[in-house]
Amino acid sequence: MPIIEVSGLNFEYPGKIALQDISFTIEPKTITALVGPNGAGKTTLMSCLAALAQPVSGTIHIGGVSVLDEPRRCHKMMGYLPDFFGLYDELTVKQCLTYVAMAQKLPSNQIEKAVSQTAASVRIEEHLNKKAGALSRGLRQSLAIGQAIIHGPELLLLDEPASGLDPEARHNLSNLLQTLQREGKTILVSSHILSELEDYSTHMLVIRDGKSLGYSKIGDIKLSQKKKMILTLTESAAKFAERLRQFDSVENVTNETASIEFDFDDDPQARRDLLKRLVTEGFPVCGFVEKEVDLQKIYIDKYAPEKVN
Repeated sequence: MPIIEVSGLNFEYPGKIALQDISFTIEPKTITALVGPNGAGKTTLMSCLAALAQPVSGTIHIGGVSVLDEPRRCHKMMGYLPDFFGLYDELTVKQCLTYVAMAQKLPSNQIEKAVSQTAASVRIEEHLNKKAGALSRGLRQSLAIGQAIIHGPELLLLDEPASGLDPEARHNLSNLLQTLQREGKTILVSSHILSELEDYSTHMLVIRDGKSLGYSKIGDIKLSQKKKMILTLTESAAKFAERLRQFDSVENVTNETASIEFDFDDDPQARRDLLKRLVTEGFPVCGFVEKEVDLQKIYIDKYAPEKVN
């Protein structure tokens, strides 16, 4: 059973339609990147999923339970971290986690264990006695995620979690989310910066102007893309690029000073034959590799305004 099922979701602010007929399903134990430009409706969608905003129409189910009919029951199955979150700076990390555990009505005899396990899960066990106000931005983010998961939810909703983090903290966040996924959690994480999502997302949900443009497994999207090869040469690439354009099955040839990029067949045998021909015909080859297709390119190729209008 999908952990999230959304059908025909519509939401309006005064004078503005924020979400229009949004429908999608998300399978358990996945990490879905919620992608779109600023103002696309990502935060509004998150708020509706978290039962913090009432849509005009449509349905939302979390684990088969209607968010609109039974919001409190759904809250027990999810953790939500908004873009701008607050911590009690004068409380220690342990006190912050204990407070949220009590607010979530965990049995008193389970709270200490929950605090310990959660701190270990988000890798802040060494900071339990530090005040929240003394933590770095990255550790504050980890504590906030800890507060969101201390009651053991199946689903975690994160709105722009990497905002303001330095490169090391972003790397740590990536590792943390992958760890939580391995522990069985489903994660929906929004961002308009695709490089933040590259390392850990398994699926991508794209919205623009309040409309859903597609939901796909990232691996499947990458397989469907044209394969781009990079040919690196020891001499100027310009004259060799022109010769390469005459080869059968070689398309979209572009060149830099010492390298050439082009689309080519994914078949290993065909690539081997091409490389053999290049060497035989005197191309000064020093590198021949497939260019990794990243989320940024996928998004631009499939979902940029000129592609969908």
